Amino acid sequence: MSKVKETSTNFENKKILGEECSEVYAANIIGGQWALVICSWLLKGKMRFGELKKAIPNITERMLTLQLRKLEKNKIITRTVYAEVPPRVEYELTKIGYELGPVIRQMEQWGERHKKLQ
Repeated sequence: MSKVKETSTNFENKKILGEECSEVYAANIIGGQWALVICSWLLKGKMRFGELKKAIPNITERMLTLQLRKLEKNKIITRTVYAEVPPRVEYELTKIGYELGPVIRQMEQWGERHKKLQ
């Protein structure tokens, strides 16, 4: 996955467009296949890292970690660490994360209809 440097023209254009257009802003946060899949699974409730990895077998541990951090930074999910040995960490959608439910379901329905056209 190529990362856009924060000093690049592309980054600046993406940032400006996101500020001007709420749809682009939302797409920048949940865009990409992994973020949507992670949110889809978390709509069912709290999950641990290993459970997410098992549910999404094609994602690497590194990519899962990066996506979880991005979603946490953007306040879509929360990460709770329990003081146990070994430590237990659970991921859960925030209130605003749960609001993605209808959007994700609409995207799923649209995707099913569009696949039939191919």
